Amino acid sequence: MTDLNGFLEPGMLVRHPAAPGWGIGQVQSIIGDRITVNFREEGKVVIDGSRVALVMVEPE
Repeated sequence: MTDLNGFLEPGMLVRHPAAPGWGIGQVQSIIGDRITVNFREEGKVVIDGSRVALVMVEPE
C-alpha cells in the first residue's frame, strides 16, 4: 500500500484533484487512511486517503 498523503497534517490547505469545484479545503484530522477536510464550497468531507492523493495548496 502506498501512502498517498503522508505529508499532510491538520491545518494544511488542500484541493481534491477530481473535484475542483469544492475549492480549497483545510485538513481537520487524519486517522489512518481517513482524512477529514473542510472545503469552502462543499463543507466537511471524509476522504479515503488510500484512494485519493490530495494536492497541497500554499497559503496566500
